[in-house]
This record gives sequence, structure tokens and C-alpha cells, in this order.
Amino acid sequence: MNKLLKTHFERVKNYTLQVAEAMPDKDYNFKPTEEVWSFKDQIHHIGYALIWMTENYVLQAKSDWNAPEVYASKKEVLNYLKKAFDTVEHSLAKITTDESNAGFWFMLEHNAHHRGQAVTYLRCKGIAAPEFPFY
Repeated sequence: MNKLLKTHFERVKNYTLQVAEAMPDKDYNFKPTEEVWSFKDQIHHIGYALIWMTENYVLQAKSDWNAPEVYASKKEVLNYLKKAFDTVEHSLAKITTDESNAGFWFMLEHNAHHRGQAVTYLRCKGIAAPEFPFY
């Protein structure tokens, strides 16, 4: 795996997991307003999007969007998210084209978009978000 990709991937993975873990189990269904996804939905979406985007944009293998049901508990959603990151990590060695490389960076950008929303949810609940890792 390319050292640059590995460094950025590890930072994204660790920070995203910290954000997902910061919300208490009792508040995983929190929505700042009725029209948006719950915190749990955001985290589940991050996980599924990692898998789907790895297949479609990194590995260049077309697959349909078939997101599974959102898991019931924080523990189940966190396990799903961890497995999604494992899926990405195992595929990084297969990045051999400019298209796959661009797909990897697009996937990280999408992750940041939804993780930023999750951070906002934490702040709405009065929870200090984990410190962003500048390295």
C-alpha cells in the first residue's frame, strides 16, 4: 500500500471511529430536526458508502446501491463501520490506476462530508467532538 494513502486512510479511519464512538448509545437515534437522518443513520451511511465506493470507484467494479437495513444498536453500527474500513484497507493494495487513486480520494471526501454532519450532531447534544488530528 502506498505510504501516503496509508497515512491518510489511517487518520480518516481513526477520527471517524472516534466521532462514531463519542455519541452515547442512548442518543444514537438523535436528529437535530425531523427532516434529516439520525446520528445512527449517518454512521451507517458512512460504512455502506465506504464499501460501495471502494467497489465502484477504487476497484472499478460496478455494483448497485443496495444499502442494508440500519442496525439497531450503537455496538452493531460501530462493528459494521469497522468492517467497512477493513474492506477499504484490504483493497488499497489494488490501487494501480489514476482512476482508482481518484476514487480513493473521492471516497475520503464523502466520508468527511458525513463525518462533519455527525460532529454537528454531537455538538447539538452538548458533546465535545474529538480533536481533529493534524498530522
